[in-house]
Parts: sequence; structure tokens; C-alpha cells
Amino acid sequence: MSVVSQTNSLTLAATPFETYVNDDGEPARINELVLAAFSQTETDVKVKVMRQAFLGSSVRSGKVDGEYAYVDMGQSLGNVLTSEVFLPLYLYAASKDADVENIKIFQHLKRNRVAVENRFANTPNFRLLKDIKWSRNPSTFDAFRQLADDRAPYLVTSELLIREFNTLLANDSEETLHFSSQPLIKSGFQLAIRDDVANAKEIIAKFNAAISTMQKSGEYNTLLGISWLRKDINNDGIADYIGHTDITRETSLLKTAYRLDNTPTSDKSLFVINGETFSSKALADEKLSSASAEVEERISLLDATTYETLLQRW
Repeated sequence: MSVVSQTNSLTLAATPFETYVNDDGEPARINELVLAAFSQTETDVKVKVMRQAFLGSSVRSGKVDGEYAYVDMGQSLGNVLTSEVFLPLYLYAASKDADVENIKIFQHLKRNRVAVENRFANTPNFRLLKDIKWSRNPSTFDAFRQLADDRAPYLVTSELLIREFNTLLANDSEETLHFSSQPLIKSGFQLAIRDDVANAKEIIAKFNAAISTMQKSGEYNTLLGISWLRKDINNDGIADYIGHTDITRETSLLKTAYRLDNTPTSDKSLFVINGETFSSKALADEKLSSASAEVEERISLLDATTYETLLQRW
């Protein structure tokens, strides 16, 4: 996959991560965000998907110029420049049991068996966590299977993956997962480009600017498939709500807004629809009501056929 442009040329790589990073035609939110952002800059970028075992050495040896889905989990990272976080990653504890909603920190999971993907378990941040019986899994599917088979009462995974699995469950008329009252770890996706790559600082600066524009315009909503996003767009310390008429409707719940930064909302929060700012939800609804087409029922980015066996065990 590539975006054609005129000046800089770049090859970036990432490891597969279900619904985020793929190269086989499956949903890949990070691929789409990165390619869309680079299409607005003067960079010819090619993205590759490779196994974790080869990613680090490929960057260090110069086979690729960097990573396009780098997530800081405490690992050392030398001789690279990173972009701003372009998509936050919030890790929650999830469970069939509503008691998980009382969990606020990892210590509340002590002495419990907890399913987790290797991509997280093999990082310094997770190695520091003691007295938790980690059930490590090579894939997202295997991690969710731990819950389906009742082999682990808890799962630690990303907020967006929990949402996608809950969409599968809801569409199958099953009870959805509960999750902790707050994220247990906050990180995010970044570019990580070797510092000896020509014009690396300029490339990252243009990428950051393109991402900011896409977030404010509502393009992010359509690429992510999320009705409402929230972010402080005017640097007043208050998060504003961002939507787009292609996907957001008057009935879309504000409480489901995905956070793009850490600022809180308030009664002074603005509403931004298709890049146009409104001072109230009522005014934003007028804009949304003008949308001509109905939004189709949301289907999960997780493949229903692949996950059918898990739903049957639920």
C-alpha cells in the first residue's frame, strides 16, 4: 500500500494488530489514518506489515525507515524521532462479570487469571506487574477466546477492540462485556522514524499537521467509524465534540465519544460538525438533521464468521 507524492520517499512498517494494522484486505484503522495523512503531505510513503521478530532489526538495518504504529509501552527506543500520538490506545480490563467496573488499577487484578495478547505482555510496562496470573495469547481472537471459554475471568485489551467485540455480541443478541471504570494503561500510536532519514523532522511535522486537520474536520470519524470524537480544538483546556454527517446522527450518544486527548468535557464544550463549529448540541443537531442519508447499522470490524465459534460459546 502506498501514497504517491513528489518529494520525500519513505518506507514504514508495523506488526499485525487486528482491526488496526493489516495487509490482507481486513479492516486496518491505523493503515487508513496514516495513508490519509500522508496523502496531504509531500511524501511518497509505502507501508509494510511484518512479524514483530523482524520489525526492530529492519528499522535498525535500514531495510525500512521506521514504524507507523509504534506504541510506547516502556521499551527503549534509540536513534528515532517520533510523531505526536495520532490515535490514543486505552487498555481496559474487560469481563462478563459487572464487578469489573469496580476495577481502577492493576493491583485490583492481583491473584486473578487475566488474558492478554503477547504484544502487550512482552513489554516492560507489563513485566513490572506482579502477582497477576497472565494468560498470554498470540492473537486478539485467542485472547477473547479465554473469556468465551471461561478460562480467564478477565481480559486486558484496547477500548476499541472491546467496542468491536461488544458490537458482535449485541448484533447476536448476547450480553455485552463490562469493563473497568477507567483505563489501566494509556498509550497511543505514533510514527517512529530513524533520525538519519532525510528530512525526518519535516516529514513528522507535516504528518502531525495533517493529522490535526483530519481530526478537526471529522475525517477521523469516518475513517475510524466512530460517531463522536472528543478533543480540545481551541486550547482552552476543555474537550470539544467532533462529528461528521457521514456517520454522526442526532441520536448518537455523546458518552461514547472516543478521547483523542486527556482534556475533560464541560458545559462549555463546543461541537464541530464537518469542520464547522457550533456552540451547543442543539445547533449541531440542526446540522446533523440536514444529512440526507440514513447511517447503516454498524457492523463490527471483527470478522463475524471468524468469531462465530466464540459467540456460540457465550
